[in-house]
Amino acid sequence: MAEKLFEVLDNDIALAICGPFNTNISHMEKTLGSAIICRGTTFKVTGDDENVNNTISALTAMEDLHKRGTDLDEQAVRYCVSLAFENNGSKARELTGELVLLTSKGKPIRAKTLGQKEYLKAIEKNSITFGVGPAGTGKTYLAVAMAVKAFKAGTVSRIILTRPAVEAGERLGFLPGDLQSKVDPYLRPLYDGLFDMMGAETFRKLVEKGVIEVAPLAYMRGRTLDDSFIILDEAQNTTKEQMKMFLTRMGMGSKVVVTGDITQIDLPREKKSGLKDAMQILKNIDDIAIVRLSEKDVVRHKLVQDIVKAYEKAAADKPKFEKPNFDDRKTGKKYYAK
Repeated sequence: MAEKLFEVLDNDIALAICGPFNTNISHMEKTLGSAIICRGTTFKVTGDDENVNNTISALTAMEDLHKRGTDLDEQAVRYCVSLAFENNGSKARELTGELVLLTSKGKPIRAKTLGQKEYLKAIEKNSITFGVGPAGTGKTYLAVAMAVKAFKAGTVSRIILTRPAVEAGERLGFLPGDLQSKVDPYLRPLYDGLFDMMGAETFRKLVEKGVIEVAPLAYMRGRTLDDSFIILDEAQNTTKEQMKMFLTRMGMGSKVVVTGDITQIDLPREKKSGLKDAMQILKNIDDIAIVRLSEKDVVRHKLVQDIVKAYEKAAADKPKFEKPNFDDRKTGKKYYAK
């Protein structure tokens, strides 16, 4: 049985680490397998050597995040624990809490994980950035934040947001209304991000002036987009031809961010994802960055992280199928043996 003490500077930090009704402490005890007692500014940690060391690492990471202005909410605590399990608790110091943007309600937008920080740096540094990862990692939201930041700074004069209108189970033709009404549901996540950061009234005015454009990918054909911040969302549902068409729309003074999740492709089986194809073809070109986010970067409800892990495990455990043999193809039938 090991025992270590962890000291913080003041009561405010200690209270933040403990969380409301000691919820953060309870989560760490349950997850890390050690006992934690807080007395004033001192935390006493007891348990097996490895568990105690992991807990001290998590406490260090939480203290660093708090000092840099990050709220120690459930997601932040989960992330510090995940770093501790990897013996990377000190890496939390690299999350400097740099402000990306304030929303219309004054809420600060910052990177919440090291993966998100890498993603934001890539967008700032490169002309084209691919952000690839599971749901809930902030791919689209952070890209929209960087677009609004660039627009407010005057580095671009337009924001263009687009995504392919690919049906995932339903048919566009059965939706009521004209074409715009039919595609609006596909563009809703982009609207939501802009509403949050600019406010609905400002957003509407900029749309009317043509400064902000939210449109299906098909509307991009034949255009040259200069001096613009262009975001292609749900890019896993583009075909190879659509992706090439989109990337070649980029004009002078523009920046492009392409986001997608290659585990959620809704294309027909015979169609290869343009996102997967582009990542392979463009991986060695200067000024193009490919950032891969993982379940560790999920900042939604804890269950989203668990769901992503479960699906990844199921995909890894899925039996591999062999190709049909010659005789099967000769008869025109395909039989796949496990």
